[in-house]
Amino acid sequence: MSDLESSVGEGTKALFGMALDELRTLAVSWGESAYRGVQIHGALYRQLAGSVEEMTVLPLALRERIAAEGWSVARPEMVQTATSVDGTERYLMRMGDGETVETVWMPEGDGGERGDGSEAAAEEMGEVDGETAGASTALRSAQDDSFVGGRKRWQDIGVLEQKGYRRATICISSQVGCAVNCQFCLTAKLGIRRNLTAGEIAGQVAAVLARHGVVVGRDRINLVFMGMGEPFLNYDEFMKSVHLLVKGMAIPESRMTVSTSGIEPAIRRFAMETIRPKLALSLNASNDVVRERIMPITRKWNIEALLEAVGTIPLTKREYVTFEYVLLGKVNDQPEHAREVLALLRGMRAKVNLIVWNPGPGIAYEQPLPEDVAVFQKMLIDGGMPAYIRRPRGRDIYAACGQLKRTVDEPLVSIR
Repeated sequence: MSDLESSVGEGTKALFGMALDELRTLAVSWGESAYRGVQIHGALYRQLAGSVEEMTVLPLALRERIAAEGWSVARPEMVQTATSVDGTERYLMRMGDGETVETVWMPEGDGGERGDGSEAAAEEMGEVDGETAGASTALRSAQDDSFVGGRKRWQDIGVLEQKGYRRATICISSQVGCAVNCQFCLTAKLGIRRNLTAGEIAGQVAAVLARHGVVVGRDRINLVFMGMGEPFLNYDEFMKSVHLLVKGMAIPESRMTVSTSGIEPAIRRFAMETIRPKLALSLNASNDVVRERIMPITRKWNIEALLEAVGTIPLTKREYVTFEYVLLGKVNDQPEHAREVLALLRGMRAKVNLIVWNPGPGIAYEQPLPEDVAVFQKMLIDGGMPAYIRRPRGRDIYAACGQLKRTVDEPLVSIR
């Protein structure tokens, strides 16, 4: 906490999470011009100021007054981190009331965007605007007048490129815990404690970008709402966070994917949004009998209802809906299941992400055999359905899909 904010204490009012019009109104209520609200908005979401003191675009007297009146940036605090052998980082994020969630940073991502028709997918598959995404700096320097003597000026090179990455993905949580109770997921064991606010959701992104010194627009960043919680059970705050990320932080929605276990009314509502991320539906089974066993929410909305709701989404010319399918050994990974998936998705503009189940303590499932995974993928592809195997990231630190569990009982490295 900064010196300006050190005396604020528990009465702090959060600036992070407020939209531009709200900040303008707030500035006017202080007797300032509405433009001061614009400056605060830029400091919060573009400059990623972590405290009122860091908002140096504002006069010192105004910063002191803002802090004295109990206002603070108050975005989530990154209190612990764990680093995987593959470069993935898992963060324990603490909210203002002491509740915690986990957020994940994945250099190069996990391949989840492949085949969905987006710019991120084109990069993942190796082409961006007709140019190989993995092309050498030397090759690109011949076409870029910002290079001097065949070497680009250091300050113009993105942080990710300096570290040898082409892109990175941030996996964001939307709730403290989760109410959906998928039987193969560690997060389900936590139950649900509360929803996150829009500022707490978008604030995870700001904290991670600030940690890595990432500049949006120069560095390629993808966002996936696939951390702790079901985003569509926190729909209003989730969508408000999307607007903060798009309008405030300038991350286009085409670089965002939201995953849902299947909240049918929310999917239909999502279809009507003018600004919306790409959709990924966690299918995970080829029929209602199996799906209800591993995803009890199926009792409320079955597969047919979910597919009908997904069909209401107006896809762009190149857009595909992603269906995520966690492969559980001898449960949903056999040839008959692949045939049923093909029958379910026939005629849809869809692609399937196959996820080899990531194990966790106290969960009585097994990983599928490699040969079963290979056969399943081949059957989908041969049947005309694009199918990709997601790369597991951070398994050794419980950062992979389905492993987030608010870890506080394992050795972690303190940020502070």
